[in-house]
Amino acid sequence: MDHEHLRDLFAGMPRLSIRRLFGGVGLYSDGMVFALGGADQIWIKVDAQTQPLFEEAGSRPFRYQGKNRAVQLPYWSLPDAALDDPDEALKWARLGLAASLRAPKQASKAKRSRKSSPQPL
Repeated sequence: MDHEHLRDLFAGMPRLSIRRLFGGVGLYSDGMVFALGGADQIWIKVDAQTQPLFEEAGSRPFRYQGKNRAVQLPYWSLPDAALDDPDEALKWARLGLAASLRAPKQASKAKRSRKSSPQPL
């Protein structure tokens, strides 16, 4: 989906930004990712609280084939009824942002310790 359509659809999200991510785009509100966008689909972030709502709406999980196995990310498709309805899309986007805010913060990667160089005797 093009950026203009995404901006129109999610205009109600505070400080909306769109950045390239994983060969598609990430949609952010106040710096928190709430959705992913691809060529023809929008995927909203879910968690244990919101996933059942997406299931009830007929959404599909974001899955792809990794090197050795199928991988499922915590994103589900934006329900079809919301694809052209900014009010409906905003409702789902807010659920995605709430899921993002509830997600545990990822620990920063520990800095690799440098091996000390040999000291002359």
